[in-house]
Amino acid sequence: MKSWITPKGDALRLTLYVQPGARKTEVAGEHGGALKIRLAAPPVDGKANEALQTWLADSLGIPRRSVRLVSGEKNRNKVIDIEPAMPTSDLLERLGLQ
Repeated sequence: MKSWITPKGDALRLTLYVQPGARKTEVAGEHGGALKIRLAAPPVDGKANEALQTWLADSLGIPRRSVRLVSGEKNRNKVIDIEPAMPTSDLLERLGLQ
């Protein structure tokens, strides 16, 4: 299992490093034990956090309410819970990592 994915009860916890203000939103590989996401949204008034959660939900094919920001509201290092948990292999495949 990847170091940035942790089972947490009925959820999967993802540790992310987010780079806002990029040209387009995409997975950019791993970065210091986290999954790096380039995010097209600006880091202003929570727009990047909203865009991140919406992009993850769309990419994973799950409802937006299933993606919850746990920590990192004003930080590039973020922790996200995906609930209910999905198989790790499905998550990796949907993010284009497998």
